[in-house]
Amino acid sequence: MASKNKNWEYAPSLETTDHINLKKKYDLFINGKWLKPTSKKHFNTINPNDEKHIAEIAHANHKDVDIAVKSARKAYDNVWSKMPANERGKYIYRIARLMQERSKELAVVESLDAGKPIREARDIDIPLACNHFFYYAGWADKLEYAFPNRKVSPLGVAGQIIPWNFPLLMAAWKIAPALAAGNTVVLKPAETTSLTALKLAEIIADSGLPDGVVNIVTGFGDTGAAIVNHPDVNKVAFTGSTGVGKIIQKAIAGTAKKATLELGGKSANIIFDDAPLDQAIEGIVNGIFFNQGHVCCAGSRLFVQENIADRVVRKLKHRMKSLVVGNPLDKNTDVGAINSKEQLNIINKYIKIGIEEGAEIYQSECNIPKKGFFCPPTIFSNVAQSSVIVQEEIFGPVLTIQTFRTVDEVIQKANNTPYGLAAGVWTDKGSRIFNLTTKLKAGVVWANTYNKFDPSSPFGGYKESGFGREGGMHGLSAYLKLS
Repeated sequence: MASKNKNWEYAPSLETTDHINLKKKYDLFINGKWLKPTSKKHFNTINPNDEKHIAEIAHANHKDVDIAVKSARKAYDNVWSKMPANERGKYIYRIARLMQERSKELAVVESLDAGKPIREARDIDIPLACNHFFYYAGWADKLEYAFPNRKVSPLGVAGQIIPWNFPLLMAAWKIAPALAAGNTVVLKPAETTSLTALKLAEIIADSGLPDGVVNIVTGFGDTGAAIVNHPDVNKVAFTGSTGVGKIIQKAIAGTAKKATLELGGKSANIIFDDAPLDQAIEGIVNGIFFNQGHVCCAGSRLFVQENIADRVVRKLKHRMKSLVVGNPLDKNTDVGAINSKEQLNIINKYIKIGIEEGAEIYQSECNIPKKGFFCPPTIFSNVAQSSVIVQEEIFGPVLTIQTFRTVDEVIQKANNTPYGLAAGVWTDKGSRIFNLTTKLKAGVVWANTYNKFDPSSPFGGYKESGFGREGGMHGLSAYLKLS
C-alpha cells in the first residue's frame, strides 16, 4: 500500500511468481533423499502478506532426527572426512554457483515465506548467502594456512538451528563453514520460514554432494531439542532468542559438545553533532525499518547528541512519511510484513507498554493492508533508560530515542542492557570512533553505516547476545579441533 502522502504514491511494481517452483508438500531431506516423517505429521506455512496457504511442511520427531544424525555420521566417517580438501571445496563452490543461477527464485520464495521486501531478499540476503559459500569454498583446502603451526581436524556432526528473520542467509552462515572444515550437517530451519532451506536442499541434491553430508529436517521446538540432545552431535550452532540459547547451554552442560550461540540484541545507534545527518537518517531507517526490525542487531535504540536532537527527530519523521508499507513482492515496498501473527502480537504488546509507560509515540502515516501482518514504523521519544521498551528486545519496527551530552554518558547508556550484539557510531572524528569501539560492549561496531555484512568479517556478541563468531576465519575455527 502506498503512503497517504500524495508525493509518494507509486504505481505497483510486483515481482512475478511465474518462475518459481514450489511443491504442495515437503518431506524431510535425509541422506540425499526426500523421506516422509515417521511422525506422519505436516504443518502449514503461510504467506504473512495475505495469510494464504503456501505449502505443507514435514514435522520431524526424535526418530527422524536420529535417522538424520546417523546419516550424517555415516557420511562423515565413510566419505566426507576422507575426501581430499580440494574436492570438498569444489562441491561447496558448485552449491554457490547453483544458488546464483536460481537467485531470482530464491529471492521470491524468501519474500513470500518471510514477508521480506523483495528488494532486501534480492539485493542483500541471496547474494550474501551465495558469497558465504564462495568464501568458504576457498578456505576448504587452506586450513593449515588459516591456522598455521596448529593441527586442524573437523569436529564431526554439526547440529544447526536457524531463525526466521534471515532464513537462507543463516543457513549459509551455518552450512558453508561446517562443510569447509570437513564436518557433516543436520540443519533445522524455523517452522515459519522453512521454504528456502528446502529449496537449498534441492540445490544440494543437484550439486552432487555425497548423500548424508547435509540433512535438513523441519519442525518446531521439539525437533530442535532432539538435535541438541542427540548424543552423536558434536557441535551445536544456534541463532535465535536468548531464552532458547540458555536452554541449549543447560542441555549441553557436562557434555563434550561444542557450541556457538548468536542470540538477541538491543543495539545502540549513536549520532554525534558532527555526523553527516542525512546519511545518518538513512542509516537509522536501514537499521530498524527496512527489515521490519527483524534483525537481531537492529539499531533499536537511538542516541542523539542533545544539541541536534530536535533536528534529527524532525528529519527522521519526514523520512518515515515516505516509507511504503505493503506487499513484500512490490519493488516499491520499504517495509514488508511481520513474519507471523504471534510476532505481530508481541510487537503490539510492547507498543502498548511504551504508551502506558508515558513515552511519546509517533507512527508513520501509511495505509496498513487489511489482510496480513503489518506494523507501521514506530518511534518512541521521552523514554527512560529503565523503560521496558528500551531494555527488552522487541524484534519489530520500533525505535526508542534518547539524548546525551558527553561521550562518557552515551557509552554508559549504550552498555546498560543485558545484550551486546552490535552498535553504530555516526561522527566525523576517527579518533572518537576508535575510542568508542574499545568501550562499547558490542561484538560489531559500524562507523558511519549500519547493517553491513561481509563473509570475511566475523559476527557475534557479548553478554546475553551469545558467544562465538560466525563469518571469517573465526567462523571457520568454530567447526574445527585446533591443537
